[in-house]
Amino acid sequence: MRTAFDFSPLYRSSIGFDRVFDLLENANRVATIDNWPPYDIARTGEDDYRITMAVAGFSQDELSITQEQNMLVVSGQKSGEDTGEYLHRGIAGRPFERRFQLADHVKVTGAGLENGLLTVDLKLELPEEMKPRRIEISSAAAMPNVVQHKIEAEKQAA
Repeated sequence: MRTAFDFSPLYRSSIGFDRVFDLLENANRVATIDNWPPYDIARTGEDDYRITMAVAGFSQDELSITQEQNMLVVSGQKSGEDTGEYLHRGIAGRPFERRFQLADHVKVTGAGLENGLLTVDLKLELPEEMKPRRIEISSAAAMPNVVQHKIEAEKQAA
């Protein structure tokens, strides 16, 4: 299945964006495969996010959340067989695995299960060296001192 977008011209003029293009191409395919269980993704702060999944009928012991590099995997597996005779079965209890692609430096900060809703809290934690920093601009009066220090350093090196 091909997407409506052709990214080949962008491959010729960009370096290091392969992963982004692959994500875009796979997003449509993954969205059409399975839409269960339903989920929401919300931004709860400037760097905070929350995934909420409807997992009615699953207990805490039947759910698993793992994070490996940039992938968050939420899965559910019912334990034991339900031997009841159903006239109608509308609550899905089938096993599932839902994958979420995470940006670099996104970490899981917590998870909870309440009233059939699984919540997973995420936070973008940029390292200090990646955060924007302000560069001090020297005044014109201070510049001769910088030049003088360079001249003295060159004399000492010689």
